[in-house]
Order: sequence, then structure tokens, then C-alpha cells
Amino acid sequence: MTEVPCNEDLCSTPTIEVDHPSITEFSLRHGLGDDPVAKAVALYYAVRDGIRYDPYTCDLRVSELKASATLASGRGWCVSKAILLAACCRLLGIPARLGFADVRNHLSTARLRELMRSDVFYWHGYTSLYLLEQWVKATPAFNIELCEKFRLKPLEFDGTEDSIYHPFDMEGNKHMEYLRFRGEYADTPITEMAETFARKYPYLESDHVQGNFDQEVESETRRIAE
Repeated sequence: MTEVPCNEDLCSTPTIEVDHPSITEFSLRHGLGDDPVAKAVALYYAVRDGIRYDPYTCDLRVSELKASATLASGRGWCVSKAILLAACCRLLGIPARLGFADVRNHLSTARLRELMRSDVFYWHGYTSLYLLEQWVKATPAFNIELCEKFRLKPLEFDGTEDSIYHPFDMEGNKHMEYLRFRGEYADTPITEMAETFARKYPYLESDHVQGNFDQEVESETRRIAE
């Protein structure tokens, strides 16, 4: 039986800023019409392709996780992009939660692999939306340009079925493997995430590692082509 949403799935939080002016403008500009499904789908693509994926924006400070901060920078990682989509949907009256999973990523840049010393991404984030009396998963992380460069199948979303990572890329190589679903939350579980990151990635020098992801993608793309 599908769990019915509660009031907290529509509320503003420190990170899911339903009441921020920039979120209002963005949501109303992209989420047109009266049909909740059509609005959610339009917002999904606006966040997926309008905000570039950049893992080096991974920062667990509230100031950096805020939906307005991601919108202003035009870049985000899976969690911050999921937060932005949740804020936009809540603003338009669509119940939204943040979902998390641990995934094994078989495709990343050489520098990321060196820094993380692991191919497991803990607390990968997605957005869970209540549409047509059911919760559906939407993953707006990888923008279309990134998918094309890495030969990944873009994640489409129609508002009726879950949109989660494909297990294989367009060449048939392993891409993403879901190891564990951690559940869905009304707000970002920063404390729990920080504890896991500290335990699983103890060798990282700081909570926010700097890097040029676009440049790394270009180098990795050339390596794959050779």
C-alpha cells in the first residue's frame, strides 16, 4: 500500500527552500500548466539539464546544500540537484522527499577514483515525488551533455515510473549498481551523511575537495576513445 504524504512533504526546510524567491521564479517559469505530472516532468528536465553535474560541489554545509545556492551556481552533485527538484515541486504543491542509496559507480574520472579510493558512492541522492497516488523516484543528477560524452543512457522521467540509474552504459559496460536503499527523508540527513563520509572516506583531506570535473571528463572521454 502506498504511503500517503504528510504536511512535511510540502514544507520549506533549511535546505529545501520552498519560500526562496529564486526557487519561486524558476519553478513558475518551468512548471507550467495545471497537470501535476506535466509540471513535475518539466521541472525534472529543467534541473537535470539546466544544472550541470559536478561532484566537486559535494559540500555538507547547509549554506552550500540550499536549493537557492545550487540554482545560483548552476552546478550541483546528486544530492544538491535532488534538493533543488524537491524544493521546486513542493512549491507547486507536489509532495516531495529526498531518497538515498549506496551505489557502485563503474564509471568515474581517474582523479575521483584516486581521491575516493573506492567505487562506492554512499548516500547517492534522488528525489521521490508523489504523483498519481504513488511515490516515484526521479534522479536528475547527470545532465544530457555528460551522458553523451560518457556514452551513458540519459535518465528519462515520465512521472509514472521510477527513474534510476541504468546498470549498463550504451556500450554494454557496467555503469551503476544499487547496493542499498537508505530510505526517504523530509529534509537532508546531514548528520548521518557526515558520519558515513568520515568513516568511509577518512583519507579525504576535507569535506569539500576541489577539482575541475569538466576538464577531467574531457580527459576521460579521450582516454575511452583511444
